[in-house]
Amino acid sequence: MARRRVVVVGGGLAGLSATMKLAELGLDVDLVSLTPVRRSHSVCAQGGINSVNHLTRQLGDAEWKHFDDTVYGGDFLQHQPPVKEMTEWAPRIIDLMDRLGVTFNRTPEGFRDQRRFGGTLYARTAFAGATTGQQLLYALDEQVRRWEVAGHVRKFEFWDYLGPMLDDHGVCRGCVAQDMVTMEIRALPADALVIASGGCGLVFGRSTMSMACNGSAASRTYQAGVWYANGEFIQVHPTAIPGADKLRLMSESARGEGGRVWVPRRPQDPRPPQQIPEHERYYFLEERYPKYGNLVPRDIATREIFNVCTREGLSVEKDRLCVYLDVSHLPAELLDRKLGGILEIYEKFQGVDPRRTAMKIFPAVHYSMGGLWVDYERSGNGGLRIGSPRNHQTNIARIFAVGECDYQYHGANRLGANSLLSCIFSGLIVGPSVAAAIDAGDDRVAGSAASLAERSVYAHQSRYHALLARDRGSENPYLLHQELGKVMTRAATVVRHNDDLDRAYAEVLELEARAARCALSDTGQWTNQNVVFTRALLDMFPLAKTILKGARARDECRGAHFKPESALPEVTATDPAERLRQAQAWCDRFEANNAQWLKTTIASLSPDGEPQLTYQEVDTSIIPPRPRLYGVVGGELIEKVWNQRQTQREAAVVPG
Repeated sequence: MARRRVVVVGGGLAGLSATMKLAELGLDVDLVSLTPVRRSHSVCAQGGINSVNHLTRQLGDAEWKHFDDTVYGGDFLQHQPPVKEMTEWAPRIIDLMDRLGVTFNRTPEGFRDQRRFGGTLYARTAFAGATTGQQLLYALDEQVRRWEVAGHVRKFEFWDYLGPMLDDHGVCRGCVAQDMVTMEIRALPADALVIASGGCGLVFGRSTMSMACNGSAASRTYQAGVWYANGEFIQVHPTAIPGADKLRLMSESARGEGGRVWVPRRPQDPRPPQQIPEHERYYFLEERYPKYGNLVPRDIATREIFNVCTREGLSVEKDRLCVYLDVSHLPAELLDRKLGGILEIYEKFQGVDPRRTAMKIFPAVHYSMGGLWVDYERSGNGGLRIGSPRNHQTNIARIFAVGECDYQYHGANRLGANSLLSCIFSGLIVGPSVAAAIDAGDDRVAGSAASLAERSVYAHQSRYHALLARDRGSENPYLLHQELGKVMTRAATVVRHNDDLDRAYAEVLELEARAARCALSDTGQWTNQNVVFTRALLDMFPLAKTILKGARARDECRGAHFKPESALPEVTATDPAERLRQAQAWCDRFEANNAQWLKTTIASLSPDGEPQLTYQEVDTSIIPPRPRLYGVVGGELIEKVWNQRQTQREAAVVPG
């Protein structure tokens, strides 16, 4: 009997955990990665990974509260069964990674240390200094190497995934990839394909993401017919170092350990920050959100920083938007032990020691909540039926997606430190699902597998040679990428307006037409990075159009998607009766908005390359949606009115 083989595209946490689990189940794996596996973007994750443990339980925490924080923070836009299952698995995942050798920080008593992250009131984030992603990635890499030595894993590092191979029945039979050194194009036949290729930050030009995060693998799978869901939800991280080349993350862990965000009350105060007295500092997050302080969810912190700098004119610098992120008041020993990795980054690139002087930071594109659409099967207890072939399978048979490139777990806004959890969790549960799909599927291929591979390779070779053979034109792919990034950053990040989105869409169409004419400066047949980049640029346009079109259609404010024209008014009246009327009107509008927009955006590409949008109801059957009221003026009264309505609804339900 022939051994079952799976191709996994992506060597980060999701790809490695999927590879490890598939090998444990007896499947052979071809692991395709643009970079060496140990340089996948997961290595850049800094702050930590979320889970409840026995210490947080003593303070009142529970898996249910982690679940509630996740769906509340995501504005209820994610299906709840997968999220519930993830939060219940979280403690076991941390225990697993601990046993695999991850050097989590410990308390003096020897317990795993935990820190707070945004959107929660509990210290439920385990961490390894400020290099948690690196430590997790290295531990999983060791496990995959073990299976590689045993002959169950083949690595294809420095290979570019070009697209899936689909038989005449529309079933995936592997993929085609290109060696970026020899430029050989090769078919990788397989019984299933798992996409674990990360986010698409380079669509916005500069971001906190690595150079490999261009979204090309997801885009090529999307162009092959897989649906793309919630593309408009892009997380802009509140704290990053502005740079000419890219934006470097300053982790939420800095605020989790006591870092404070502030600006001088006097605009562009020329004094060094350490010389500005406390009473002349504006700790705006702490003043506006006393319950969460500097650890409000990322979308809210980002908008507040943006507004303080733009609308209120309190940017630290006149010619560059930024605020202070200050950890200089914390003990040096604590900073070196818990935050050493990120402080070294700041000191290296800014030439300033953040242990002594406040850091200058500003929001930056950081994460994609949306991604390839994937299915799930709900269990009897409201979680997932582990081993169901539906879990993480896309709308094309035997193509699965896990990690940041799927849309499943974060809704409209991701809580900090949930990304590493969702990557490892989805990678682990996809293994049994892939095995079940292969065992249950029809292995008949229309035509021979060899002829399918030959046809697929020939098609990609033809496109590759056509790209090399283009007449020298005036369009430069690198400059076009810069223009695309500027258009997307201006229209589709912190604040969105419909006229800006319309204008951006027209500009993207124009750039796409120009990109079709761009010529290559390198036409060589050895390690041709010019052709790899140009091909990736062409594949950014379907994603860019999907992001813009989804944002334009969604006339509401939800999580990271913020349109001022659609914002609900706050309760500002002073008269008690009028305040109550405003709170009731707020709840009326909230319910009407949910009826219209508490839905997943699903995009498919038409033959002419235009995204076509449909919508899918969200499973909110476990925790009913409620107003997301972090710091809303009049929020206490709104919450009271809402709870009264919920009580009345429940009382009106007659059992049986």
